Amino acid sequence: MNLPPILQTITKALHKKGARALLVGGAVRDMVMGQEVKDYDVEVYGLEILEELEQILSAFGSVNQVGKSFGIVKLRVGEEEYDFSFPRKEQKSGKGHRGFTVTVNGALSFKEAAKRRDFTINAIGYDIMSGEILDPFGGLQDIQYGVLRHIEDETFVEDPLRVYRAVQFAARFGFAVAQETAKLCKEMVTDGMLEELPKERVYEEWKKLLLKAPKPSVGFELMREWGITKRYFPELHALVGVPQDPKWHPEGDVWVHTMMSIDAMQRLIRDESAFSVQRSMLSEEKQKLKLLFAVLCHDFGKPLTTTIEFKNGETIRWSPTQRSALNAQRFARIRAIGHEKAGIKPTQTFMYRLTNEHDFIESILPFVEYHLKPSQFYAQGAKAGAIRRLATKVNIAELVLVAKADFLGRTTKEAKQGVYPAGEWLLERAEALNVKEKPLVPMLQGRDLISIGLKPSPKFKEILEKVYHLQLEGALESREEALAYVAEHLV
Repeated sequence: MNLPPILQTITKALHKKGARALLVGGAVRDMVMGQEVKDYDVEVYGLEILEELEQILSAFGSVNQVGKSFGIVKLRVGEEEYDFSFPRKEQKSGKGHRGFTVTVNGALSFKEAAKRRDFTINAIGYDIMSGEILDPFGGLQDIQYGVLRHIEDETFVEDPLRVYRAVQFAARFGFAVAQETAKLCKEMVTDGMLEELPKERVYEEWKKLLLKAPKPSVGFELMREWGITKRYFPELHALVGVPQDPKWHPEGDVWVHTMMSIDAMQRLIRDESAFSVQRSMLSEEKQKLKLLFAVLCHDFGKPLTTTIEFKNGETIRWSPTQRSALNAQRFARIRAIGHEKAGIKPTQTFMYRLTNEHDFIESILPFVEYHLKPSQFYAQGAKAGAIRRLATKVNIAELVLVAKADFLGRTTKEAKQGVYPAGEWLLERAEALNVKEKPLVPMLQGRDLISIGLKPSPKFKEILEKVYHLQLEGALESREEALAYVAEHLV
């Protein structure tokens, strides 16, 4: 395995002291699977006290003792950081992720220490000195056959977060969850074990699912199957079974469409040529996460607004109890008028179940409210003023990505072609109007009004709003025109 040279050097220093250094956890798993390794965790066997390990490591960089009570020492070498730890056992002693009694013991065998881990694929060790791979629970075979399997029931249930870890690992690696592991996860959900998890920990696993899985739908399908969505995320689960007009959505119900759309968005943001919008306001990861959540939530209003019009003239509001009626009668069409705006409130409720990041949540809402605008504007041949006004509500370049994922998340002939004409049209128009990624800058500010002799007053806001409205409509094209208009009409 290709390891950083510093780890080889440290391993030799440890070996001289009679210690054995094993690379453990996700680093070994990723190396075996041919994936990029970002974090290196090393377990050190054969030393008696942690201070001895600290002394050895201090010769190579800066030592941080933050995890000392867990037998963990962090080593910083330049810009890189490595975790070194003693083997340990963990025993559940209370609720929550901190409710564990940790026993650090440098004399443990690798198998004993690895038993505390969640899945077999994460319980593989690599002896840095000898190159030997240690695989006490058959993780290599599970990687070979694409199976995610827990190590033992007793240790697995001690941390309910492992249910969410199973979800994101299965989706990230395309692994099938072993039957016994899926059964145990379902039982943990049914028994309410996940309720002790703080939202911050759950959110981290959701982020890994959305950002790292090539098909996040795999993880969401597991959450649905195991009862997680029904119990903990009712806004998302409400999409299951909601019918859509087959003319526009031959793929099936709103849940199916949303799953296809979230996978489409993941494909789009992985395509650097498509994901070319400005990243000045948010980090790239945060921006991608915003767009993924926007697509996940974009149809949250449909369960609240869907109506079914039957050929006999009857119209009913859809509800789960209407499934038999829908199947028994021929319907004329299915509509969800106003679902965009109706989706705002459930999106807020849903997102606050995951995070308290108010500004981030608020940044998602415009995409839910306006996700149909690109297609509507294209069909209507929207004028410049409408496009300029839209740019004051939402980043048009990002909105087009959300709308394109929505468009591609279906099985129509047009969607299968992979081209979204409405999005291309709107991007071209928005760029020509200089509002593709931000709204027009107002021609006038308060100081401009003062410059023509007006005294500051509450009326300033009204004047500036009127001028900006005319600017968006294209009625005013320069600062000079705007000032002249104010002097003639608003003073």
